[in-house]
Amino acid sequence: MLDIQKIRADFPILSQKVNGKPLVYFDNGATSQKPQVVIDADAKYYQEINANIHRGVHTLSQLATDAYEISRGKVQEHINAKFAHEVLFTSGTTHGINLVTNGFASILKPGDEVIVSSLEHHSNIVPWQMLCEKTGATLKVIPMNEEGELIMEAYDALLSEKTKVVTVNHISNALGIINPIKYMIDKAHAVGAAVLIDGAQAVPHLKPDVQALDCDFYAFSGHKMCGPTGTGILYGKEEWLNKLPPYQGGGEMIKEVTFEKTTYADLPHKFEAGTPNIAGGIVLGTAIDYLNEIGFDNIQKQEEELLAHATKRLLEIEGLKIYGTGKNKASVVSFNIDGIHPYDIGSIIDKLGIAVRTGHHCAQPIMNFFCIPGTIRASFSFYNTKEEINLMVEAVKTAKTMLS
Repeated sequence: MLDIQKIRADFPILSQKVNGKPLVYFDNGATSQKPQVVIDADAKYYQEINANIHRGVHTLSQLATDAYEISRGKVQEHINAKFAHEVLFTSGTTHGINLVTNGFASILKPGDEVIVSSLEHHSNIVPWQMLCEKTGATLKVIPMNEEGELIMEAYDALLSEKTKVVTVNHISNALGIINPIKYMIDKAHAVGAAVLIDGAQAVPHLKPDVQALDCDFYAFSGHKMCGPTGTGILYGKEEWLNKLPPYQGGGEMIKEVTFEKTTYADLPHKFEAGTPNIAGGIVLGTAIDYLNEIGFDNIQKQEEELLAHATKRLLEIEGLKIYGTGKNKASVVSFNIDGIHPYDIGSIIDKLGIAVRTGHHCAQPIMNFFCIPGTIRASFSFYNTKEEINLMVEAVKTAKTMLS
């Protein structure tokens, strides 16, 4: 059993008050809070080893380079990548997805097809739309059902020899639905398609095993898993990363430059042009260490209990509807109350110290499917408690009374 109060003490922000009320932070799907060990590691880098990496022979540069590459190795181990050079540092999930779509611009041709799902965040829709417009490829969409689950029979029917890429999120940011990605990856590979998984919402809750999944690309952000903002990872199979052209040109990603020709560096540096977010990359490794020390089995158990409790308590409120009722879910509850705009609920409960997200959550196609302007989304982390959920429920009841 986790000692939740001890864990909460690791997060300085959780002890503060908002609008005179104890902070109840349920916007973890947008970004997680940071433990003191992560905050300290960021300061330690700038206080002790701040220097540019990979290029200097002086001591600080070597120390910074070692720390950065050690962090890359931690990520490799965490996601079970075969090689450290399959792990690319990015600024976040969006950066990783755009890196891949840029590479496929030289591969796709008119008549090719890219499959996305109805559950995608805009960052896993728009880059593929742009790619299809550029190449003449066609974008196909896997439909969803009323429970918020993807319809696998429809997915199977969409796949063909024309399918070159399938891209889908591991977990929906708007609904919390966990997609059957192993099945989807195997089906895509059967027709020769590459697969990118958007893991932004998955990595705070579970450890993805990229070799077991056999995905070709897996992108995620550091800031959703207790790490710094402006950090992320793109995993790519070695053969795919060697096949794709560089995303950006500049320092670090070159082997030799003349005015006649440039040759590119080996992986992973081929895709890491310029000075990176060195501190962020190092501290992402610290965040991963912290989560592994707590243990993902423990995290999942705690969050499953929070999800069950929140679902039960919220459904006690008359007129409340939960969106995303599929069997396999992460710790996210997306809901509305009949006749009341989600923004109004969110604004009132904020005055009571409750931080939730309202709106379309950068997933407008989902909201269009349900014919709603948006939802109230409460997204939980392992450091949240059932007592906090009870406070949210009472706050929602208060807001409903005020707005009815």
